[in-house]
Amino acid sequence: MRLGRYANEEDDLETFERDKDIVIHRYDTWSMDHTLALIIVPMLKQLKETKHGAPNVDSSDVPMYLKPKQLEIVRYREDGETDENWFKRWDYVLDEMIWAFEQIADDDDDRQFYDDSGVDYDEPDINVRSRQLKVDHEGLDKHHKRINNGTRLFGKYYRSLWD
Repeated sequence: MRLGRYANEEDDLETFERDKDIVIHRYDTWSMDHTLALIIVPMLKQLKETKHGAPNVDSSDVPMYLKPKQLEIVRYREDGETDENWFKRWDYVLDEMIWAFEQIADDDDDRQFYDDSGVDYDEPDINVRSRQLKVDHEGLDKHHKRINNGTRLFGKYYRSLWD
């Protein structure tokens, strides 16, 4: 895949197109979430580093310490005045997206929740071996919920991924 610059001739807006050459192979869609994460992570990181603005982030998408106060909400609605956490809320959302896609890109992201130290790998019965594996189900569930939240935020703010 190669995405190039936007190219145009003599600033003609009719021919203002992006130079692109994208090849998708069958194996790219075997685990498409992983393939896309490999592209999404560096793009989100670059966007966070170079952004020139921030969209309005719903207070329900951020922790309490970043939520705007009622007066700040009124001021924004009346005259567009942003509060001191406006950009911090967007950074929080970007960080959650980045973290989620880093986990998806990591083939071993949930390894920390499994303890196979008590597994007898010489045991021929896979059912016996699987019962010997210790799993932190609570930690694994929290991990998956955070990934799901990051991808939810990605979808919700997809049209806000601009610089």
